[in-house]
Amino acid sequence: MSQFPFGFGPPDDDRGKKDPAERGASDPATGGQEGSFDAFNQLGQMLSQLGQMLSQAGTSTGPVNYDLAKQIAMQRLGAPVGFGPAPDANKAVTDAVHLAEMWLDPVTILPAGATSVRAWTPRDWVEHTLPTWQRLCDPVARRIAGAWVEALPAEAKQAAGPLLSMVGQMGGMAFGSQLGNALAQLAAEVLTSTDVGLPLGPDATAALLPGNVEEFTKGLERPASEVMVFLAAREAAHQRLFAHVPWLRQRLLATVEEFASGIRVDTSALEELATQVDMANPATIEQAMNSGMLEPKTTPEQQAALARLETLLALVEGWVDVVVGDAVAERLPGADAMRETLRRRRASGGPAEQTFATLVGLELRPRRLRAAAALWRLVGDQHGLEVRDGIWAHPDLIPTAADLDDPLDFAERLGQQPAIEDDPIAQLERTQQAEQQRPEEEK
Repeated sequence: MSQFPFGFGPPDDDRGKKDPAERGASDPATGGQEGSFDAFNQLGQMLSQLGQMLSQAGTSTGPVNYDLAKQIAMQRLGAPVGFGPAPDANKAVTDAVHLAEMWLDPVTILPAGATSVRAWTPRDWVEHTLPTWQRLCDPVARRIAGAWVEALPAEAKQAAGPLLSMVGQMGGMAFGSQLGNALAQLAAEVLTSTDVGLPLGPDATAALLPGNVEEFTKGLERPASEVMVFLAAREAAHQRLFAHVPWLRQRLLATVEEFASGIRVDTSALEELATQVDMANPATIEQAMNSGMLEPKTTPEQQAALARLETLLALVEGWVDVVVGDAVAERLPGADAMRETLRRRRASGGPAEQTFATLVGLELRPRRLRAAAALWRLVGDQHGLEVRDGIWAHPDLIPTAADLDDPLDFAERLGQQPAIEDDPIAQLERTQQAEQQRPEEEK
């Protein structure tokens, strides 16, 4: 077989040689037939490798090949050591969450939300968060993949025929490959199941990654047990919110989906890209999908969704920051330093935010975390814990972006508004309950 890659000939220096032995088997005068056989053999090998690649990628269908994503992530994270975290790590996480829950009870009216505690490895994190990533990534990939096929000229679609399904497969593999690599990077760095501000893991499950926490602890100059309890308190506080504020989980994920559904792809760029694709060569399809020309354009609707998401994330993170601060301030000497470290990590856009931007197309960053924390602190000081935490009772009651600009005005208006229990939704529920009970009392 030829020593040169398919599509490339020998160096120019060989073309002027007269000796057939020097010209080599690919010279038309002596070896053209053998050269053709070589080309066909290489083409056959390429198609065989493509078929093997498609078969190894799993049976996942849709805009993202999640089987491939999981496979790549697991491979990058390396073989598991034993069957999970060491028994002492499991006990450390369980004890830390149990202690954190006791400290949180006096500083919030929301009861414990986690019914199970888990110590995860990075591979466990990938396994348990992949269903949520699928919900977040599908809208983005579907919009881009659909626009890609729609932008193909009619002649190209007709000529491609069955190859269009291969385009879909290659697109799914390209997205799956990108997702797998990003998840592997993220899994090696996250500290808890809520580290990116979203409820990525199973419901009512508090999870920490002791191996990652140990690595994170090295730069803090604090005892490992102290850092573990502090992070456990943050995880437990997040779980209280997500468990006892029913609309919050859905609102966060739906806002991300709303952002994704507004994606608009530059069709002119797609048309230009389509001219560069050889439908008979799947490699060019994957190159096109990763070329950067498919970058979506941000629309006004997306900007509005992004503003709502950033405000809601800031409110979640600000509430957690205040509640955890109250719970651990007098118990953990390094609490203030750890709070500041995590604030900067979240507000400046750490690895988690950068990875999420790669996956979903937006920066998941609570830019106004400090403003939100100041608002929650002010409301709690002026009106007490019940009023502060009662604001989460209904999405219409939570502060807006404008309220973050003027938290004092929000706190004053809160004192003038009807009590939280007089919310119209609560009134309607009480009326319905009264109507259901009345016939029984009359009997």
